[in-house]
Amino acid sequence: MTVKKLFSKIFILIIFVLFTNLLYSQTYYIHPSGIDAGEGNINSPFKTIEYALKYVSEQDVHTNTINIYIRQGVYHIAQSIQLNSNRSHINIQAYQDEEVIFSGGIPIPVSSIERISFSQTAYLPKREVLKIDLKKLGITDYGDIRNVGFARPYGASWGELFINKKEMHLSRWPNTKRIPMGKVLDHGSIPRNDDFSNRGGVIKYDSMRINKWAEENDVWISGYFKWGYADDMVKLSHIDTVNNTFTTATPTLYGFDDSEAWRKWYGVNILTELDHDREYYIDRQEGLLYFIFDKEDIQTLEFSLLKTPFFTIEGSQNISISGIIFEAARGHGISMNNTENVIINACEFRNLGGLGVLIGKGIEPFENQRHEGNGISKANVLGSLQQHLYANTTFNREGGVNNKIIGCIFHQLGAGGVSVGGGNRKTLEPGNNTIDNCVFYDVNRIEKSYRPAVSLTGVGQKVTHCEIYNTPSMAVLMHGNDHLLEYNYIHDVCLEVEDQGAIYYGRDPSERGMVIRYNYFENIPDEFSTSAVYSDDGACGITVESNVFYKAGKMNVLLGGGSDNRYINNIFMDNQIGIHVDNRLQNWSKAVLDKDGIFEQRLVAVDFKNPPYSTAYPALVTYYDQPDLPKNNVVEANVFWHVKKTIRGNIAWLNYKENKLETDKDLSFSDADFKNITLYKKSIIFSEIPEFQKIPFHKIGLY
Repeated sequence: MTVKKLFSKIFILIIFVLFTNLLYSQTYYIHPSGIDAGEGNINSPFKTIEYALKYVSEQDVHTNTINIYIRQGVYHIAQSIQLNSNRSHINIQAYQDEEVIFSGGIPIPVSSIERISFSQTAYLPKREVLKIDLKKLGITDYGDIRNVGFARPYGASWGELFINKKEMHLSRWPNTKRIPMGKVLDHGSIPRNDDFSNRGGVIKYDSMRINKWAEENDVWISGYFKWGYADDMVKLSHIDTVNNTFTTATPTLYGFDDSEAWRKWYGVNILTELDHDREYYIDRQEGLLYFIFDKEDIQTLEFSLLKTPFFTIEGSQNISISGIIFEAARGHGISMNNTENVIINACEFRNLGGLGVLIGKGIEPFENQRHEGNGISKANVLGSLQQHLYANTTFNREGGVNNKIIGCIFHQLGAGGVSVGGGNRKTLEPGNNTIDNCVFYDVNRIEKSYRPAVSLTGVGQKVTHCEIYNTPSMAVLMHGNDHLLEYNYIHDVCLEVEDQGAIYYGRDPSERGMVIRYNYFENIPDEFSTSAVYSDDGACGITVESNVFYKAGKMNVLLGGGSDNRYINNIFMDNQIGIHVDNRLQNWSKAVLDKDGIFEQRLVAVDFKNPPYSTAYPALVTYYDQPDLPKNNVVEANVFWHVKKTIRGNIAWLNYKENKLETDKDLSFSDADFKNITLYKKSIIFSEIPEFQKIPFHKIGLY
């Protein structure tokens, strides 16, 4: 066949496909001024997406695809829009480039704002404060402030105020920082040690302004009370103004303690501390909202209400949701379970109390604060998923396969960006769910530690070409097997924490096959123990290849006692420690290897000596030959530039190849400030390590 004839046949095929799609598809339109009794066409659009979906499901027509175009405007969503297995092959998208907003809140008219005088309440500071009577506007559900922190369940936020599409925050002191913990007189009960007596802690304070808080009845404190990776927020039950102590209403998982530099806190939800721009306070008994903002600059006000996801998608195939802004809700943006080829494309998730997207089921919230436990699977929530996974490592979240989140923006969220599950850990069947070309920043307004921008569970999820920054804790938290992270730009993360990594997984030697390659890690604080890639407590089988680390934590890589890890062809630059390795399973962490301990339980759970695990990870079969000693950790063809200590730990625990470069000399980057770390051919790297493979830096990040 000639080339001309081949192209002719291809052209005819394309025309046929396009014509067939037009012939077997139906299109409907939605507009804020439409009517649900309309015809649904562009001249007579429906008013709501709920009606459009109901109309579609009632039609006795068989088409390839349903197209639902949404015209410009704000659509207030009062309850979840449900898509189930009867509603597949549907494209829901903003019409052309029009701005479409799904709001889970209620607009507040600017005209309802009152300026109040200082004499109206003795609590308020001597500056102008604005007030809105929410009850007069019919708003009576303000939500309850709740415990949020490490080992607490994910949940909907309380009602929040947003002005000009930006979040306000509960009144607090100090306004921007934390203060060191005073002397702890009573550590409180410690749930981590199975003490569920619910005794709060007693802590000294030295600022007399705290005495004023005793007149209020809903004061909370938030901070890192014991370990630097575990934040919490607890209510105060009593303030003793004579002895200058306060007592918390509930314990925190590890108890309270003082002295360490990261043990700091701040007070929150305190009317007497309403003294700073963008602060607000709600008198829940009277239904009065107080806040500080320049009234002349206020264009829009919204108060969040919706507690459930905007979309809940169950068992559907070939759904796409494109070009929509989701905002001003207390819960998550989109939830899906048992779905295939569902695409979330070019959407923006902002000002939500929960996450943007969750793929897979969670666990009903535990009643008590526990480090781990057995829970009940539940769709459209995350709840106590993290604690359930610790005790049930093969839990199948039923997230589905081949789902994609593409080109989306996640910011000003309450509890992280996305949580993605899929695949089967027992069979190693991959979920193949993908997060691609997305931006995540400022996604921990309410819940912080172990609330990552991206959480991966199951088998075979992918995170590619994303940018993640401005997170207090980790960027990516992984559980499971065979996840791929490549071409991502991760910077300015782990901003508050101690003993944490930008990419983190660990404490299960059967979780293997992770690949971290072609990523750029930059500007991770090194005041406390932080890392770019953290393989914790015996984590095994990760490949860290062809990445660039620049000022990326105190330790670029932390290898915490595990085996069969590979660190190849990376560039480590300008920090304290390149690679840390230790033998913790021989000392302070050796309990994980106890007979019938957590490692044995987790290995038995996947039948590690038999296929598919024995085939996929042959080294796992002989894991117990010497489980306590790090072994088969290959460190090869790496570059260490301006690194104070290349390896910290016993180098005998590494298969440390001699084809390396440790230098302070110029590496001949194309951009001296490291915005473009592309190597010239003349670079010393290629003469010292001839086999060094160029890192495709120009492909890293958003495309």
